[in-house]
This record gives sequence, structure tokens and C-alpha cells, in this order.
Amino acid sequence: EAPTKQGLKGWTGFFDRFGRQVVQFGGDAYDMLEFAGRLVVALGRTVVHPRRLRLTPLVAMMQDAGVNALPIVFVMTFFIGAVIALVGTNLLTTLGVEVFTVQLVGVAILREFGVVIAAILLSGRSASSFAAQIGSMRMNQETDAMQVMGVDRFDALVIPRVLAALLMMPLMTFCADIGGIAGGLLVSWATIDISPVFFIQRTLETVSITHFWIGMSKAPFLALVIASAGCRHGLMVGGDVQSLGRNVTSAVVQSVFMVIMFDAIFAVLFMVLDL
Repeated sequence: EAPTKQGLKGWTGFFDRFGRQVVQFGGDAYDMLEFAGRLVVALGRTVVHPRRLRLTPLVAMMQDAGVNALPIVFVMTFFIGAVIALVGTNLLTTLGVEVFTVQLVGVAILREFGVVIAAILLSGRSASSFAAQIGSMRMNQETDAMQVMGVDRFDALVIPRVLAALLMMPLMTFCADIGGIAGGLLVSWATIDISPVFFIQRTLETVSITHFWIGMSKAPFLALVIASAGCRHGLMVGGDVQSLGRNVTSAVVQSVFMVIMFDAIFAVLFMVLDL
């Protein structure tokens, strides 16, 4: 009887934990939808009344989230492009069509890797930064003071960060595309003796500009998802340090997960549309 009771207790504990996780997931989804609705209203209000926009924090956030991230974005995608070219060269040389490495690098970087690497770096750098900045203000009760003074928290804290991410993400994606193609060009030149001039010429001839626009079209949507996750978790911080650490971690994990998930959805959508 004792082992049976213990086994039953274990199963009860499992279902209890599972049920709690489901309820918590539902609560998070509801909070996310509520935040998205408030964000849309705040963005619409800013469009109708542009004077509500605070330009100084917007420019500061654009520099912090976008301009300062360009070197690391370029370096990361440079090595990604180099790896793609190296793997492609090894595989395609055995088939005798190593010249197709150019198309492989062009399509992979412009369509997928450029925007995804830029978005993941934005998640790591900016989502955590947004959550930590807003969270520390919550801990110091600065947000409560703003509310007492009649300052809208969305206008002051969320809108500048979201707009900065929206404006800088296409620039980061473009920089990532350049870095990835440069990495592929260098490896192709070193391994299969494809000259830079021929590489660029063949890229322009064989890789459609549609791939570039498909990659760029994902950038604003992913930026919106990342900035929203960072700001939402920042506003969820309580009064203790543990809450700050937990929400900063959740912001990064959630934004990276959403980037991968929405990129997969976009890939299926573009495939159905035959683009």
C-alpha cells in the first residue's frame, strides 16, 4: 500500500504543478494581450498628437539600442556568412557546382540569418536593458511618482523604447546583411578562388532583390515584439531584487523565443505565397 500511496502522491504533485503552469501561462497570455492593446492605443495617441513624443529619450534609446550595436551585429553575421560559405563550399565542391556557394550565401543571409541574428542581438542587448531600466525605476518608486505627477508611464517609458527599436532594427538588419555577405565573399575567395568582383556580380545577377525585401519586412515586426517584451517585464518588476532578476531573464528568454517562432511563421507564410 505504501508504494501505491507514494506513487499516487507523485502523480498528484505532477498534475498540480502542470495545472499551475497552465494557469500561469494563461495569465501571461492575458497580460501580454492587455499590454499590446495599451501599446497600440498609446502609439495611436502619439501619431495623432506628435507633441506627446519625448525626442530626447527617443534619440538616446536609438543610440543605445541601435547605433552602439552595429559593430557586434556586423562581426556576428560576418562569421555566420563565413560558416555558411565554408559548409556550402565543402558540400558543393563534391558535386562540382561550387559556384552556387554565392547564391547559397546571398539567399541565406538576406532572407533569414541577417534579420534573425540582428533580432537575437537586439533581444540580448536591448530587451534586457529595457527591463532592467524600467524595473529599477519601479523598485525606486519613480514610476509611482510619475503617475502622481500626471505623467503617463507609456508615453514616458514605453513609447520611446518601442519607436527606437522600430527605427533602428532595419538599419541593424542592413548592417547584418552586409557583414554576412562580406564573410561569405572572403571565404569563397580564400577557398575556391572566387574573386570579389565575380562574387558581387554573380550575387547581383542570381540573387533576387525579393530576398532582401523579405528579410527587411520582418525587421519592424520583430523589433516591436522584442521592445514590447522588455518594457512589459520591466513594468512587472516588484519591490525586490529577485523580481528584477527574474523579469530581466524572462524578457530575454521570451523575446528570443518569439523571434524564432515568428520567423518560422513568416517562413511558412512566404512559402505559401510563393515568395
